[in-house]
Amino acid sequence: MNNDIQTRSSGAPASTDPRQKASRYGSAALTPPVDVVEDAGGITLYADLPGVSRENLSLHVEAETLTIEAESSLTVPDGLKTSHTEVGMGRFQRVFTLSKELDTEKVAAELVQGVLKLRIPKAEHAKPRRINVEVA
Repeated sequence: MNNDIQTRSSGAPASTDPRQKASRYGSAALTPPVDVVEDAGGITLYADLPGVSRENLSLHVEAETLTIEAESSLTVPDGLKTSHTEVGMGRFQRVFTLSKELDTEKVAAELVQGVLKLRIPKAEHAKPRRINVEVA
């Protein structure tokens, strides 16, 4: 699967990707619920992004900061009107500070049915290793 995670060094200009256009809601955004699972090899992050397509998802890693930005494309079908809306904005944003023990160059991302799965492995220096002891 192709990763769309963009890595920027400090001071680099922001992307001019049209998917990052200003939302009709200004800077307001929903905070998606996230589960983070850690194992010996790294972390796996699951973020709920209902109604978000791959085209409307933006992931950035800059230094130790991971940013998830997305916009849902939930629309009302033609000929229907909404009588009640509980979630009026379709913009999501979440920012995480990552440990230096994680290898941000090897992030894998997958979006399936509104759930974003990010796998961030541990850097080699942070992985547990066995030390052999020799008898003299």
